[in-house]
Amino acid sequence: MGGSNHQMVYTILMSYLYLKSLHLIFMVCWFSGLFYLVRLFIYFKESELKDTTTRKILQDQFSLMTKRLLYIITWPSAILTTIFGLSMIYSNPLLLDVKWMKVKLCFVFFLLLYTYSCQIIFNQMKRGKILYKENNLRVWNELATVFLFSIIFLAVLKTSISWLYATVGLILIALILTLLIKAYKRYFLDK
Repeated sequence: MGGSNHQMVYTILMSYLYLKSLHLIFMVCWFSGLFYLVRLFIYFKESELKDTTTRKILQDQFSLMTKRLLYIITWPSAILTTIFGLSMIYSNPLLLDVKWMKVKLCFVFFLLLYTYSCQIIFNQMKRGKILYKENNLRVWNELATVFLFSIIFLAVLKTSISWLYATVGLILIALILTLLIKAYKRYFLDK
């Protein structure tokens, strides 16, 4: 009887670890899609300064690349990440009792809103004009990095990190990214 219980526990654990592995794989794909997606928005916006023929060629290509990235990688990965994450919670409902998971789920919700906002920007792109300034898109690009840091630190460190340190750390990361964007623009794009 003891061997049977051991086998059942092992099977449950392995099932959970498979769900977790798939969750992490699709999360990496989702973030990869988001990082490149906003770069394509920036390239599209930069192409507005080109002559008419060059602009048309570049914008058509960037729109096609963005469409493929959004619908073949980013959205499917977001959906699969969510499905496997919810499956993990279903397999271990005690996860909902811990504070770090509740905070992580809030960040994931905002990440889904961020992904949806990228869809809105893509819809603008399809109409031929992104309404946001190039610099705003550069800052928007770094927001995904803040989400990544937040979610990973919460998932890995759980309760071992002070919320005060985490908040200060995220603010510092956002400030450093903003300064790096301004430095990049000043030293590389304005020359």
